[in-house]
Amino acid sequence: MTVYDTLASLWRTFVPVLVGTVAAALAHAGIGVDTAAATVWLGSAFSAAYYALFRVLEAHVSARFGWLLGLARPPQYPSAPAYTRAAVPPTPVKGA
Repeated sequence: MTVYDTLASLWRTFVPVLVGTVAAALAHAGIGVDTAAATVWLGSAFSAAYYALFRVLEAHVSARFGWLLGLARPPQYPSAPAYTRAAVPPTPVKGA
């Protein structure tokens, strides 16, 4: 995975969380949610719903919905590992 892909995946996670936080703050100010826990749950639920909705719309309707997740295109993940294991020589046995 490239640096861009890593940063893109983090950014596309951050934007829905930020939107959820703002929505929870607005709900708390306008609706009168009594507890901090309810605000956190509301923000988390809204963030998850926001991400799911726009991810599905991006995948099945138009790639332009990706902008509502912070970037127009999702990161591209490699299908196979980009690394290979180096051969490690066997450890010599003492006294043999």
